[in-house]
Amino acid sequence: MSIVSNKPQTTRTRIRGVYHGEDVQVVFVDTPGIHKPVTALGERVNATALDSVSDVEVVCLLIDATKPFGRGDQWVADHIDVSNAFVVVNKTDKATREQLFAQLQAVSQLNAAEYFPVSARTGEGVPELLAALSAKMPEGPLYYPEDMVSDTEEAQWVAELVREQLLAVLKDELPYSIATRVTEWEWPKVRCEILVERESQKGMVIGKGGELLKKVGVAVRSQMKPGAYLELHVTVDKDWQQKPDRLERLGY
Repeated sequence: MSIVSNKPQTTRTRIRGVYHGEDVQVVFVDTPGIHKPVTALGERVNATALDSVSDVEVVCLLIDATKPFGRGDQWVADHIDVSNAFVVVNKTDKATREQLFAQLQAVSQLNAAEYFPVSARTGEGVPELLAALSAKMPEGPLYYPEDMVSDTEEAQWVAELVREQLLAVLKDELPYSIATRVTEWEWPKVRCEILVERESQKGMVIGKGGELLKKVGVAVRSQMKPGAYLELHVTVDKDWQQKPDRLERLGY
């Protein structure tokens, strides 16, 4: 889920991007994914996301065109005002025509304000989405300078990038059992801690002979400034998702 506003945000959500158009500024705000919670972390994630929704102009419900619309998607839709939301069906470049048609048929039952099939990779359909979002923005001052595209600090960005690359490699094996944070930043040395809940999960993250962790490190370094030395360290913290002090320390 993504939320769009033209105002600064005061919650724990973060600005993922600022679009500067002609006489318009659209602020894309990142929220944690809404899901059926089974842990203290899940409850905090949902509370943060739903609190953010109340103070924006548009909510975009993101749907994967390559996967069937399921109970999880419906659960999220049931917790937002879909009648005022945009349903954005992403990955049209990967989906077959049959998959895309089936997905658009499935989401049509939501009775959303508008529907947009897009490809974030190729940009197909994005101009139309931006135009519709821009039209929803109320009149007001420009809150951010034209050269600003995000408010994410570099250390935080690196930690999120490490987690993103890990999940890309591990697929759906450890979606909410991994947390990352940068514990040392003395350029060019950057140390990032990867938190898991079980010893078995540590082995999964490291991979045979350390190959998986090495692959993640290479992918992350390729997106950092040249000369970066990235050290990845995996720590087991049993049931960290259930510990309020850990959640606070990790920024949840």
